[in-house]
Formats: sequence, C-alpha cells, structure tokens
Amino acid sequence: MKMFTRDEAGMSTSEYAVGTIGACTIGGVLVKIGQSEWFGDLVKGLLDKIPGILPF
Repeated sequence: MKMFTRDEAGMSTSEYAVGTIGACTIGGVLVKIGQSEWFGDLVKGLLDKIPGILPF
C-alpha cells in the first residue's frame, strides 16, 4: 500500500503573512528604540570612549 505524504519544505501563504507581520513589528520596535533619547546617549557615550580604547 503506497501512502502519499505532503512535502512541507516551504511556507504557505498564511505563514508568510504571519512572518511578515512579525518582522515588521520587530522592525518598528527597533526603530522606536533607536529614536529614543537614552539610546542616542548610549551610542554617543560608546563612540566617545572608542578613542581612549585604541592604542594609537
């Protein structure tokens, strides 16, 4: 008796939709964090410390 199996190698359309919404949500959160004042201060502080770390 031969059984037919479904190939599940790819995603279906609904999985693409959920994945796209998830990626957009994560992207939106990262943009919001990147625009916050404390994150800007953190990056500026790190960039100000780099010349002191370099040996030359």
